[in-house]
Amino acid sequence: MSMRNRGLSWDGEGARRSSRLLAVFALAGANLIGAILPAAATDLDPQGAGWEDASSIQTYDPSTYLGSMIHVGYKVGVDAYWSQGYTGTGVDVALIDTGVAPVAGLNATGKVLNGPDLSFESQSTAFRYLDTNGHGTHLAGIIAGRDNAAPTIPSILDSGNLFLGIAPGARIVNVKVGTYDGAVDVSQVIAAIDWVTQNRNKNGLNIRVLNLAYGTDSTQSAVLDPLSHAVERAWKAGIVVVVASGNDGNASPVRMPATNPFVITVGAIDGMRLNGKSAQPIPTWSNCGTTRTVDVVAPGASIVGLRNPGSKADLDYPTARVAGRYFLGSGTSQASAVVSGAAALVLSHRPALTPDQVKSVLKQSAAPMRKVSQACQGAGVVDLYGAWWATPGAAQTFAASTGFGTLEASRGTEHLTNNGVMLTGEKDIFGRPFYSPIWSVLASTGTSWWEGTWNGSVWTGSSWSGSSWSGSSWSGSSWSGSSWSGSSWSNMTWNGSSWSGSSWSGSSWSGSSWSGSSWSGQRWE
Repeated sequence: MSMRNRGLSWDGEGARRSSRLLAVFALAGANLIGAILPAAATDLDPQGAGWEDASSIQTYDPSTYLGSMIHVGYKVGVDAYWSQGYTGTGVDVALIDTGVAPVAGLNATGKVLNGPDLSFESQSTAFRYLDTNGHGTHLAGIIAGRDNAAPTIPSILDSGNLFLGIAPGARIVNVKVGTYDGAVDVSQVIAAIDWVTQNRNKNGLNIRVLNLAYGTDSTQSAVLDPLSHAVERAWKAGIVVVVASGNDGNASPVRMPATNPFVITVGAIDGMRLNGKSAQPIPTWSNCGTTRTVDVVAPGASIVGLRNPGSKADLDYPTARVAGRYFLGSGTSQASAVVSGAAALVLSHRPALTPDQVKSVLKQSAAPMRKVSQACQGAGVVDLYGAWWATPGAAQTFAASTGFGTLEASRGTEHLTNNGVMLTGEKDIFGRPFYSPIWSVLASTGTSWWEGTWNGSVWTGSSWSGSSWSGSSWSGSSWSGSSWSGSSWSNMTWNGSSWSGSSWSGSSWSGSSWSGSSWSGQRWE
C-alpha cells in the first residue's frame, strides 16, 4: 500500500475532505467491531457520560452494521498501520483502572499481564486482578482487544464480526486500583504510577504507554501536585502517558493530572454528530479546559466495548448490553483508550520515538475541525494516517514539576470513608504519613518502590497479592462470567478495619456514570 500525507482536515459541517480516504477506511473497517453507534442511544448519566441504553440495538450485527468500526476507523486511521503490518505488537500498555476480566477478546494467553493489585479487593483471591466494576475491561478492549480467532496481517482488515481494538497486537499490563463500586484514594493511584515507572522494562515488560482515565478536582497547581509529578516522572522515564480530560462539561477545567503540560490530555468527539453535519461535534460533557486545554480529541461517544458479565456496570445498566457480549458507553475515558491504542500503533512502527515525539506526531497530524474552539479540540481529531508521515517536533520545555504539594489538596473533593471516618490529610490508605518532598526525591530517582514496599508499608507480596505481577496471564478457562454481588465483599476487612463501598464519580473516573460518596473527615487509622 502506497501512502502519502494528504493534509486532511474537517470542515464546519464535520465532513471529511478526502472521499478517497473515506472509501479506504470503509473497506478496511466495515466489518470490524469496536466503536460508535447512532446518537439514538440515550446516555443514562445526567452529564451525558457513562453507560448508555442500547435496548434499541439488541439485534446489532457487527458484521454488517456500518456504524461501528468504520467511524473510528476513518477518524483514527488504523488502516494506515494495520495494512503495513503494525498492530501494536511489542508494545505494552499499562492500564491503571478497575482491573481486567478475561472475557473473550482479552483472554488469549499473554494478552493481559497482571501488575500488582493495589485495590482494596486485592486481599480476596476471588476478586484479585479482576474487574468487578466493568470500566477497566471496557477500556482494555478498546485499546488492545483481539478475539483469539482474529487472523494475521493483512487478513485482519477483513475479519468478519470479530472484536478488534485499536492496537490488537499490544499487550495490556493490568494495574488494578479501583473496586466494585470505585473505592480508591489518590495515594493508591500515585503508588500505581510509580510502580509502572519503575518496572516498565523489568521481567520482559516493555511499557511504553500508560492509560489513566482518572482525575481529581485538585486545588493545587500541576507543578506542586504529587499526582501530576507522578505522571511527569513516568513521561520522562519514556512512557507516553494518556489522560482523560474529564466529564464535567465543556466549560470545566481539565482534571488532575490532565493538567500536567507534558502528558497527552484527551477530550471526546461524537462521531455520529460529526457525520451528521452538526456544527458542534464535541459532546457537552467533555471537559475542554481553561488555562490547560485538551491536546487532541478522539471518538468517545457511544463506544461499543467488551461487556464484563456480572460486573457492577453490567448489573446496574443491563440495557447497555449489546448483542450479548458487548457494552455501550461514552466518556473521555473511552476517548483516552482510543488515543492509547493509537500511541501503541505509532510506537510499534517507530519504537525509537520519545514520549515528546509521540505527542508531537499525534498533535501535528491531527485533523482540525472548523467552527470548533481550540480549547475543546486541541490540535483536532487524532489521525493516524497523517501520523505515519509526521516528523517529530522539538522536545517540550515546560517547567518541571516538584511534587512538593499536599496529598490532601491533590484529592480535591474526592475522599474515601471508613466506618464514617474520612481519609484526609497527609496519610495514605495505611494511615502512614506522606511527606511529599521525600516521596518526590524517591520517585525522581526511581526508588519509591522497594521490594514491595511503598511509603513505608508493604503493598505487594503474599499479604497484598502482588507476587504474580511478573507476567502471569489468564488462560481464559477459569472465567465463568458469573455475577458478582456487592454483598459478597461488603464485610471485607482492610488491614484490620472494615471499609465502605464508596464510589468514584463520573467526573473522577472519566467516562463513568457512578455517583459517589466521598472520604474526608478527621483521621484515618
